[in-house]
Amino acid sequence: MINKWSFYTSLTIIISFLSSGFKPSDLDTDEWFLVNDSDATHYLFPSQKQNDYTDSSVPYTGKFFIGYKEAIAFKESQGKYKKVNSLGYLGKYQFGKETLKTVGIHDSRQFLNSPRMQEKAFVALLSKNKSELKNIIEKYEGKIVAGIQITESGILAAAHLGGVGSVKKFFRYKGSRYFKDAYGTSIRSYMRDFGGYETSGIVADSNATVMM
Repeated sequence: MINKWSFYTSLTIIISFLSSGFKPSDLDTDEWFLVNDSDATHYLFPSQKQNDYTDSSVPYTGKFFIGYKEAIAFKESQGKYKKVNSLGYLGKYQFGKETLKTVGIHDSRQFLNSPRMQEKAFVALLSKNKSELKNIIEKYEGKIVAGIQITESGILAAAHLGGVGSVKKFFRYKGSRYFKDAYGTSIRSYMRDFGGYETSGIVADSNATVMM
């Protein structure tokens, strides 16, 4: 009788112990998954650290600024920080050496090996281009030119590809003449494909440089 009682008691204890291992200890969602603020940099990242994604070749989507810069980066280099193309353009956003100098960067090797510097250079160039194209943006934003809905983000993307002068020429000739790079990519396509993104947070600054 005692042996039977001991057997059932032991069995009950074992079952209770095993069952407890399958109960979730905490049903609250981890902090990284639920964010309370509206910062666009969070809405697609499971991690709040963008550096966790430096090796990713998948473009991020969305119309926030994070989606804008990652879409351009994917088009330029598939998002690869150490990419150097056949014409010598460098990094994730494919900067030319002369363009780098305009934002205060003179060491191309350091630039190529610094994701942080590349991100800052991209924003600095946007700021410079926005300043130089301020009148163009104010005049044409929201209008249709050569079949394209003109937006600030599209204009800035076109300037990243072909420079400010090429963008001004595009509007001077109402879209009938436009720049193509050595690989056949046109500023017209950039103006179309990267239109409608959020770039209002970019401050127009003709003296923008990279401060590390």
